[in-house]
Amino acid sequence: MQRLISFFRDVSREMKKVSWPKGKELTKYTITVVSTVTFVAVFFAVIDLGISSLIRAFFE
Repeated sequence: MQRLISFFRDVSREMKKVSWPKGKELTKYTITVVSTVTFVAVFFAVIDLGISSLIRAFFE
């Protein structure tokens, strides 16, 4: 039990050292992540649609 308490105490101490992003930085990073995920999702959806169309055309 002492090791668990010590672990959480160390985690708390380390989290105080973390440099958290400011509001504008956080907004910028969030927009970057959301736009990247959206782009990748659309890209793979288009690729999947194209491959599906080719397979349907080949087997019909």
